[in-house]
Amino acid sequence: MKAAFIGVAAVAGVAAALIWHRPDAPVELSEGVYITPSRELPALDLIDHRGQPFTTADFRGHWSMLFFGYTNCPDFCPTTLTTLAAMEKRLRAAGAAVRPRVVFMSVDPRRDTPAQLARYVPYFDPEFLGVTARDQAAVQAVAQRLGVNVTIHEEHDGSYTVDHSGAIFVIDPNARVAAILTGPYSAAALVGDFQHLVAAARS
Repeated sequence: MKAAFIGVAAVAGVAAALIWHRPDAPVELSEGVYITPSRELPALDLIDHRGQPFTTADFRGHWSMLFFGYTNCPDFCPTTLTTLAAMEKRLRAAGAAVRPRVVFMSVDPRRDTPAQLARYVPYFDPEFLGVTARDQAAVQAVAQRLGVNVTIHEEHDGSYTVDHSGAIFVIDPNARVAAILTGPYSAAALVGDFQHLVAAARS
């Protein structure tokens, strides 16, 4: 999905504009940029794949990785979710005391109902959480606040595709954006970057 990579570049540009490197606590990431000071998440009014409300408060108290996509995505989304699942497998195998919760936010609420997300997201990892919004306007509002590009392309036959940014937002336990990962993603690099962020937060 070429637009996903175009969107990654756009998000990286937004991230670069937000960065202020503290010389006493630099964090070098292999797959993205460290945001310092961290940025507060926008207010969220979503619903998860279990049919429960999901808000900004649900990010508090633990680390998360937030990724935008949709279940009809032909390649980029399943590939990234597979890589994130491999990351989680590595962290579990290593007995990591801290692991991120992966949150997959649909950019296609028309088709991605909670029931559809429940069929799709846990396939990659039972602990992954899918979330969606009440309508496209609500999705666009959240995406815009985070610098995520979402564009719908309507086809003549009534079908449509959705282009979207492919960045992964790392959210700290205070519900603040600690880093934006832009890939290309590998499980090993994601593990390393996440562990660096956790170590920096503890220092």
